[in-house]
Amino acid sequence: MSTTHVFIVDTSTFKCHLEYMFTGTGAKNNVIDFNNSSNSKLHSTTENNLLGMIADSQRVRIGDFIIFYLQQNFQKGIYEGKFYGVFKVKEALSFLDNNDGSQYLKEGLEKSLTFRTIIEPYQVYSKGVTEWEALDEIKNIHSPNQMLWSLIYRKLKGNRGNTMITIYESERLIGLIRKKNRMEVLEGENFTFEERTQEIKPIEVCFNYAGRKETINILPRLINKHDSGKQFETHLQAYLMQNIEKPFMFADQNIEWIGNEVSCGVGMQRIDIMLSIAGKNRKVIPIELKSHEAYAEITIQLQRYIDWIEQYYIPNRYSDIEPMIISKEIPNKKSEEYLNLISAMNNFNNTNKILKLRYVEFSVCSDDKSIIFNEIKY
Repeated sequence: MSTTHVFIVDTSTFKCHLEYMFTGTGAKNNVIDFNNSSNSKLHSTTENNLLGMIADSQRVRIGDFIIFYLQQNFQKGIYEGKFYGVFKVKEALSFLDNNDGSQYLKEGLEKSLTFRTIIEPYQVYSKGVTEWEALDEIKNIHSPNQMLWSLIYRKLKGNRGNTMITIYESERLIGLIRKKNRMEVLEGENFTFEERTQEIKPIEVCFNYAGRKETINILPRLINKHDSGKQFETHLQAYLMQNIEKPFMFADQNIEWIGNEVSCGVGMQRIDIMLSIAGKNRKVIPIELKSHEAYAEITIQLQRYIDWIEQYYIPNRYSDIEPMIISKEIPNKKSEEYLNLISAMNNFNNTNKILKLRYVEFSVCSDDKSIIFNEIKY
């Protein structure tokens, strides 16, 4: 299985994406000055916003599905948003094309798209499914947990150009797209968007993507923030999204789905990282990430995640639940704070009928520019 990512587009960007077979996100006119660098002149809020986009882009893997959501635009006759698909990721990880005056296709896009991904056709359908059909129509919905909550939450909260949806949500949305088009897949390898009919159309001409593909590396900046005693949780999340298969706790796992900032309620609750692990007994792993030392009250937040997963996720895709905390190393294992944390985790395990909560500490090694993860057995 694969993660499905929904990218938000308008008529200009959609046409360009289809013709040049790429997708991406950006943030107004910001220039990224911290890639592969320890320093930045950006305000911390701006930097963290950009790091959130980097985390979104770095969760993308080869073979993942891509669906486009065309935004409503009354001036151009787009009276309701529509979902179009289906495409696949051809190259990963996503790369950087900085907004420095040489950004590829910026004129045609009519905006800056800084973080980009090369895609290819998979099963491309002409017509899009309206937002009403996908999110509001409930004639075939038998329970609230079957609704496309990832996209509903995205609509309520906004400000996210690349949203992952769960495997069962992807199956439902792709099914709606196929039914809308009577299962008729478009022939050919090259496509464009026709604004007049609001349909994807095959074309003969092939547009080759020839832009820059700079590798994203935020580790030097993460280490600088750590050494300066500043908050770096967004940097850590972006780093893990890019390298999630490398730490020992996931190195031998068959990761079938990756999510970050997974909304789990109409409030602001978001699971930092969530994974689905395939195997004889499928597991879903909600991860609470902290750039500082963990504390006892962290289990209260985890409990909300577990309650949501049991009500909204498990009925659609049965899995064992194995929560995890990843936080900064607590050197003194006899301190009151550490003992309180262990007590809280034991109480959490006794309360829930799920797999035992795993506790992983990390330490940043400034000398050899690395992060070391260590699972604590308690």
